[in-house]
Amino acid sequence: MLVGLDPSSYLLHPFCRLLCRSGLTQLHRPTLPSNKRFFPLESRLSALPLALALSEPSPPRSVQACPPKMTADAISGSGPASGSPQPLRLLILEADTPQPITNAKYGGYRGVFTALLTAAAESMVPPRQLSDVATITAHNIVEDMQSYPPLDDVDAVLITGSRHTAYEDDPWILKLVEYARQAIDTGRIKVVGVCFGHQIIGRAMGARLGRSDKGWEVAVTEVDLTDKGKAIFQLDKMRIHQMHRDVVLEFPKGAVPLGGNDMCPVQAMYSPGRYISVQGHPEFTGDIVTEVLTNRHKAGIFSDDMFEDGMKRTPIEHDGVTIAKAFLNFMRSD
Repeated sequence: MLVGLDPSSYLLHPFCRLLCRSGLTQLHRPTLPSNKRFFPLESRLSALPLALALSEPSPPRSVQACPPKMTADAISGSGPASGSPQPLRLLILEADTPQPITNAKYGGYRGVFTALLTAAAESMVPPRQLSDVATITAHNIVEDMQSYPPLDDVDAVLITGSRHTAYEDDPWILKLVEYARQAIDTGRIKVVGVCFGHQIIGRAMGARLGRSDKGWEVAVTEVDLTDKGKAIFQLDKMRIHQMHRDVVLEFPKGAVPLGGNDMCPVQAMYSPGRYISVQGHPEFTGDIVTEVLTNRHKAGIFSDDMFEDGMKRTPIEHDGVTIAKAFLNFMRSD
């Protein structure tokens, strides 16, 4: 029995389309007699197995996309973060020279505070390089009281500790008090005070200073923090090295109390966007305090009992780096 296919639908038949794709239609397509309307299907199907084999799709070839071009910064992970703020311009006002061994090791209080702030930056999450956070310059205000850096050239000022008395009227102290007041009054420059610097800020803001009737506070002591102090320093209680008997007798008008203790009720204070200060020494280490205690004991400033008591508390763990991190956060805040 012959089965025919209308030639007009030849190319529409699935098998025929398959043959066309295989290129075999010219070999097996029959010649249709002029007097016939149909032609045998067998002649068209004879090449079907070969056509199917030739038309079977090849397995897809795996093509690996070219990896994106890596820059040197991307490979090393050292590229600068886009949109990172510029380092703040920090001026350290050195109000004294450290003890000889400390001075030889650090090169002045600039070096002591740079070491502290470096550790504070590295303790941030994520860790930071100090050079990404701040550029530091220093000015010794005792040796050169005339050429203070212009306030337009700084974003933050840190006033160090000193063996000098903040409530005396020496010309360089009066100059420092006025400079601190002007910096705070800009509303742009953040001012940080440590020990003597804490007292200078208090004086600049109108607080009374004086000598404590409780004597010296030395080595690591505890400071009770207010709720605001706990929030700023991220501590429940502050442990900090001390080396003072002069104190701020009252919080300046408008200041936010951050902490105090029985020896010194005004241990830390704050004015949002303007200043922050502590009576203690976050920058001091056990070695630095040991040198101060030893030399002042030899000079007769500290009694045997005071020296021995201080030496017992010198190795106690303290919160200097955490306090310095709070300073950096304050200086970088809007």
